[in-house]
Amino acid sequence: MGEAWDLLGWRVDVGFQRFLRPLRIAAVADKIAHLLPTRHSPVRPDGHGNQGAYLAKVSEPLARSLLDLAEPMLLGLMGSSVVRDDGESSTADPVVLIEWEDLLQAKIAANLSISETTRKALIFARRGQGKFKENVARFERECRLTHVVNPTHLIASHIKPWRESDNEERLSGGNGLLLTPSIDHLFDCGFISFGDEGDVLVSPVADTESLSRMGVRCDSPIFVGRFNSDQKQFLDYHRKEIFLKSAM
Repeated sequence: MGEAWDLLGWRVDVGFQRFLRPLRIAAVADKIAHLLPTRHSPVRPDGHGNQGAYLAKVSEPLARSLLDLAEPMLLGLMGSSVVRDDGESSTADPVVLIEWEDLLQAKIAANLSISETTRKALIFARRGQGKFKENVARFERECRLTHVVNPTHLIASHIKPWRESDNEERLSGGNGLLLTPSIDHLFDCGFISFGDEGDVLVSPVADTESLSRMGVRCDSPIFVGRFNSDQKQFLDYHRKEIFLKSAM
């Protein structure tokens, strides 16, 4: 969590199932190497732990392979769903993100090594306003999906989220799009993203009826125009890290 790592943490309750036959990952490295992610892998290709990753994601194919190697009888568990204590599934908990951003904002406000003008600009940027919105408006004139042009109804939405950006990225015009609030919500939560050439990507976990009511058609391809080179770099991050590719 970057700058907030030493200030805030969240408890995650995890259940463990002990294998009857302990599995040494290094001994089966050659069988799972092709299933390891290229980024943030839980282990290195030689099967030894990756100290640079923390709480790394394990894909379903990798999980199935490990279960098959260790205890095939547990493969049946892969069909079960993980839900919250209240019985409802969730792709994200916005309260956690708000707490994270609140802490980062407090650190910025207290950092006297940053000029007061810049501190205010960084804080306004969190809400998609101020200097950041001015910078984004140099490239963008309207919401690419709804075509609203009145700036009163537009938010400068960070492509790489404010909480995950450094101070330079938080104010960079190339790291933003002018979006109406509903489209900003969909983009920020990862329900939609954009290809470099302007094609709209819709997440498989998105409620298509809701998206349609918010102005995002899901029955035919949508193109919103090409992006500049800076925007493409940030969109690459959004597609890899924010866009929801499958149900959790």
